[in-house]
Amino acid sequence: MESQDPQTLREEEPVEERERERDVILRALAPLVGGIAATFGPVCEVVLHDYRRPERSVVAVAGAVTGRTVGGAMSEIGMRVLARGDAAVDELNYVTRAGAGKLVKSSTMVLRDSTNAVFGALCVNVDVTEVDRARAVLAALAGTAAGPSDPPATTFGDDIDSVVDALLDAHLLRQDQTWAGLDRPRRLALFRSLDEHGVFAVRRAIEQTAARLGISRASAYTYLSQARATPATGADGADDTPEGARS
Repeated sequence: MESQDPQTLREEEPVEERERERDVILRALAPLVGGIAATFGPVCEVVLHDYRRPERSVVAVAGAVTGRTVGGAMSEIGMRVLARGDAAVDELNYVTRAGAGKLVKSSTMVLRDSTNAVFGALCVNVDVTEVDRARAVLAALAGTAAGPSDPPATTFGDDIDSVVDALLDAHLLRQDQTWAGLDRPRRLALFRSLDEHGVFAVRRAIEQTAARLGISRASAYTYLSQARATPATGADGADDTPEGARS
């Protein structure tokens, strides 16, 4: 008997059965969350995510490194995994800077069902702030101190709106511009980048983005549609009419 590829299996398997399988996997992993966190102590946090509900993806959490609680939202890291869909891979031992300058080493391990579809993630976050300070002191004593690296900042929180806001601010800051100061290709590039980071998989994100940028929801949908339809350079044709000039 010939084996079927995962895509064929996914199409043939009833949706309700796949959902039950995913629920079973999450229930099986939930007890491990506390055990892993307890093994590494108070500097460790373990978070179990269900990506079927991005706005409240946290289904189990132990530890307090990022301050999330059950029912909280995913971070932009989770959004990036969500945007990659079934092509997502585990991201291991990456370092980010969280609130109040906390240095966090993390691993995000994607969860897949029997059809190889990604539906969640198990994340381990370790606060390495004090370890990094000790390393700097030892390096200085040894005379081998180098310039400090600057890990990317990551917004963690139970509110998905704060995560979307942080991504918007980061993208505009990278351009060193306000929305009004961006030309059309850069506006499309902004929407394309936000889309690639999984922002628009979140409910109400298009409305939130439009409000933050001071444009209408219809214009935001137009920019997103054109960003998806055009290559990364030479984008054209978006509606640049100021918000106040529209009826």
